Formats: sequence, structure tokens, C-alpha cells
Amino acid sequence: MIRFFRKIRQRLLTENKFTKYVLYAIGEIFLVVIGILLALQINNWNDRRKEKQKETFILNDLHQEFVSNKKLLDSIMIHHKRTFKSSEYLKSRLPIDVNTIDNLDSLSYHLFTVSFAYTYNPSTGIVNSLLNNSTIEIISNDELRQLLIGWKDVLSDYQEEELRASENYLNHLKPFEKEHFKYSLDYKELLSDPRIDLTFLETLAFDNYVLDRYNDLNNIVNTNTWTGELNHISKTMDRIIELSNTKSTY
Repeated sequence: MIRFFRKIRQRLLTENKFTKYVLYAIGEIFLVVIGILLALQINNWNDRRKEKQKETFILNDLHQEFVSNKKLLDSIMIHHKRTFKSSEYLKSRLPIDVNTIDNLDSLSYHLFTVSFAYTYNPSTGIVNSLLNNSTIEIISNDELRQLLIGWKDVLSDYQEEELRASENYLNHLKPFEKEHFKYSLDYKELLSDPRIDLTFLETLAFDNYVLDRYNDLNNIVNTNTWTGELNHISKTMDRIIELSNTKSTY
């Protein structure tokens, strides 16, 4: 092709057709520029296609990670709510008169259940990788990108409630249990040891134990409390799952 154009230029020069030669040269330059622009455009198309493929892979990984994390949150919340229900039961029985306890097994069961503490520890590998490697900009959806940037704070705000409840339980409530309960895998043995003086159930210390546990669990599971962190993290995860689903359009 280059030899073909060179022959045309040589023929125009030998025939002294300078004007046609100039016009031809300009046309040839124009064709070269068009070719370069087309090559650049094709290269840009290929780069965008590769970026889109990479984004799709990342979105799929994000989607799977947050679907698993949401299932884990739902599972943890089942345990939290069960423990909270037991704290509600105990709270409703206050103050307790040991002479009128009609079902010691039921009381033992709820004391056993309320002593369980759970923490939510989701996987954050994909989000951390995006943020730490400064590749978050590959996410083209602005809303999704902002949700991922703010995810660490949303998670931390929720986990603070669990951490506060866990620390209060381990540092203040568990010592009370060790003094008055008998640890066993069978909840029926919790208060059945003859060495246990059941009058502790009538004390102000026991009332405060129950109310402390109730308030801590209430802050975790109820979205109408002053924190509302469960509602926030749940909605954030649902939205990320929706926006990272490559099978849907957003």
C-alpha cells in the first residue's frame, strides 16, 4: 500500500502536476491522521472493554461477599433476638419473690439464654482490597462506590453496639453469674445446686443485672432505639447487594 502511494506521488511530480501533488499529499496526511485516530479509538474501546470486564468480575465477587455477609447478619440477629426475648421475660418478672416462683425451670432457661453473647464479623476482603489498592474508581456506579467507601464506618458503628454489650457482660455481668449461678450445659442445673441461695433473685443487684442486659440487647436488635445501627447496616447491605448484581441493570 505504501509503495502504491509512493508511485502516485512520483508520477505527479514527473508530470509537473504540483497542485495536484499538494492536494494529494494533504489527502494522504488526512488519511494517516484518520488512521491514527481510528487506532486510538479502537485501543480505547479495548481498554474500556477490559475495564468493564474487570469491573464485572469485581462486582460478582462483591455481590457474593455481601450476600454471605447478609446471611451471617441474619443468623447472628436470630441469636441476638432470642437472647433479647429472654431478657424481656426476666425484666417482666421483676421484682422476683422467691416464695412465689411458679416455674424455676423456665426462669433457669431464660437466665441460661440471656448469658449468650454473639458478635458479627463479616468478610471485608473485597472492599478492603478496593480501598487499599486505590482501585475503587473502577466501580462506575457512583452510589455503589460511595456505599463501599462508607462501609467500614457503617460496620464499625454497628459493631460498637455489640462491643459495648460484650464488654459490659464480660466485665460486670459475668462475675455476678459466677457468684450466683452454676455453669452447665443443662439449663436446669443453673439454679438447682443446693449451695445456691435463691434469695439473690430478690436483690437490687439482680434487678440491675437483668436491666443492664436488657438495655444492651435492646440497643442491638431494635431499630427504633436512639442508635438504629441495625437498620442502617441492614439497608446498606441490601443496597450494595442490589447494585452489585450484574444480572440486573442499575
